Amino acid sequence: MAEVILENVCKVFAGNVKAVDDVSLAIADREFIVLVGPSGCGKSTTLRMVAGLEDISAGTIRIGDRVVNNIAPKDRNIAMVFQNYALYPHMTVYKNMAFGLMLRRQHGFWDNLLWALFAPGKFRAARAERRQIDQKVRDAAKMLGIENLLERRPKALSGGQRQRVAVGRAIVREPKAYLFDEPLSNLDAKLRIEMRAEIKKLHRRVQTTTIYVTHDQEEAMTLGDRVVVMKDGLVQQVATPFEVYERPVNRFVAGFVGTPPMNFLEGRLLQENGRLYFDEGDNRLPVADVHRARLESRTDGPIVVGVRPEMLSPAGNSSSGAVLKARVAVVEPLGDRMDVHVGTSRHPHITCRVDARQTIREGESTTFAVEMDRVHFFEPGPMGRNITLG
Repeated sequence: MAEVILENVCKVFAGNVKAVDDVSLAIADREFIVLVGPSGCGKSTTLRMVAGLEDISAGTIRIGDRVVNNIAPKDRNIAMVFQNYALYPHMTVYKNMAFGLMLRRQHGFWDNLLWALFAPGKFRAARAERRQIDQKVRDAAKMLGIENLLERRPKALSGGQRQRVAVGRAIVREPKAYLFDEPLSNLDAKLRIEMRAEIKKLHRRVQTTTIYVTHDQEEAMTLGDRVVVMKDGLVQQVATPFEVYERPVNRFVAGFVGTPPMNFLEGRLLQENGRLYFDEGDNRLPVADVHRARLESRTDGPIVVGVRPEMLSPAGNSSSGAVLKARVAVVEPLGDRMDVHVGTSRHPHITCRVDARQTIREGESTTFAVEMDRVHFFEPGPMGRNITLG
């Protein structure tokens, strides 16, 4: 177990393509950290540089107390779980899990009955080593619930079972850090949820530093102690899942994290009768007192309000006076709740997540109460800063 430190790490490919741009991260010993972002954001490249599968263009990577920039992957004492499992098809599950340990044996040469006669001490050491490997493999298999599959080959396994074997192969290594590169993306939705829970339970048992890459923000939020949100090779925010959701630093993070995504309403701030309002075009929403001090100086220019779908609820009126009038376009039932897609003349695509027992019909006009003390105000533009954070 060890901390992993990235200092000003960059990766530039041929043609001056900058995949990772000045990334600095301090991953604590035993921490589970998730790199998340859209395709091409640099998360997998960052992971591969930690593993040693990609050379870094600039910066420093430390695993424990060692700088590993020029150390071969096999000597970094890390274990990696790949998206495509990377199992040997001609080997049984047992041999796949034991293979890495067998390669690293100190007394493997002496593991032959002939040496029992000529070098009995070496032979006994080799057999003791083999027994240790066998115990590690069987312990890991039991932990993952695959002890009855050890004699099967990969083609006889389901996707979830193959993923468990790949994880088991990493566990037996007892490395300083585990690296997961989108390990669940090939599984169906139900199995992804099951494996997600298994990986979280596994981390609690083995307590080893873990770096996990995914494009699925729901996966990132449920697994990580901290989440690293990336875009275009740059780290946008590093924080706990709750903080990333409740206090996004910019409009990109706010829109990327959350399902359904945050609604963004463009408009202006107005002063009227001593009150501050956000003018959406068709609606005027009173700014909550908690945000007023940071917004009073911004009445001259455009501004963007971010409203999460659960902050909108059907209501004839609101105690704060924050009411959005809109026309219902589509209703999507989701069991105990439903997503209601509504629109105004300036913002035709607004999503509300409400209780499924609400009576809302497509095509009708209705009003939605807005929790103005929970909304976010952003500077204009796709990367606009979150003004409400100060």
